[in-house]
Amino acid sequence: MRAVVVERYGPPSVARVVEVADPVARAGEVVVRVAAAAVTSGDARMRAARFPRGFALPARLGIGIRRPRRPVLGVALSGTVASIGAGVTGLAVGDEVAGMTGARLGAHAELVAVRVERLVRKPAGVTHDEAAAVLFGGCTALHYLEDVVPVRAGRSVLVLGASGAVGSSAVQLARMAGARVTGVTSGRNAELVRRLGAERVIDYTVTPVAQISGPFDVVVDTVGAVSTPAGRALLSDDGSLVLVLASLWQVITARGRVKAGVSGSRPEHMARLLALVASGELHPVIQESMPLDEIARAYAIVDSGRKVGNVVVRP
Repeated sequence: MRAVVVERYGPPSVARVVEVADPVARAGEVVVRVAAAAVTSGDARMRAARFPRGFALPARLGIGIRRPRRPVLGVALSGTVASIGAGVTGLAVGDEVAGMTGARLGAHAELVAVRVERLVRKPAGVTHDEAAAVLFGGCTALHYLEDVVPVRAGRSVLVLGASGAVGSSAVQLARMAGARVTGVTSGRNAELVRRLGAERVIDYTVTPVAQISGPFDVVVDTVGAVSTPAGRALLSDDGSLVLVLASLWQVITARGRVKAGVSGSRPEHMARLLALVASGELHPVIQESMPLDEIARAYAIVDSGRKVGNVVVRP
């Protein structure tokens, strides 16, 4: 099969499409023929060994000192069941599924073996591009805004990085919960963020983040734009600061009203997100979908820091 391999850390050009052996479904696994896979900020950080402050050493110890131990990156995918391992029930060859591979990665390929519990059925009304796009940012946003800091109707929510993969989902999920949403983005993406449900949009090129005044009941920083003290200063008396992209020190010291740490990808969250897309309540923002051969260009878009929503490749 064709797959994108990253054999050394570096710029987008280190990601190359080559022929590799097809995966085989082991017990409890499903091999999925990938129709679409997201190229996320997490993928880009692993490709470049560019991690939030303090995480460089632990991240390299986890994924590889000199190069990624798993050279085929990619986590969020949508496709069709190609084969089934022993002990798998409830799925058949040809079923359309979507999911996240977790630490095993491997989604940037024509075929990938995935643990069955990491997959959910893709609704017929959702395209493969939409399914692959919604999962990474959507699961992160749902984890923080439902499990960690439940957002309720009438609450005020500030989303920093409102036009990104996590931010665009956070704006919509907070609005669906009945919150009053303020989105921070560049002026060129302001209208998009309004369409997603923000009552107010702040152009950070005109009003720097340091000049934003609160209070807000929830501040969601998806891009590492505020320090912990600056984020706290934006909060109401019972408000919460959510640091999606946090330094190691911020994670270690997060307590009380400050929330940080790894988000999960629970099957029930994935199924819920896909159902919301199918019903038209949630709109995955996709900047561009492109062939797998254009993976370096996809990474360049992510590396630019100006990605709007999601970038998807089609193996």
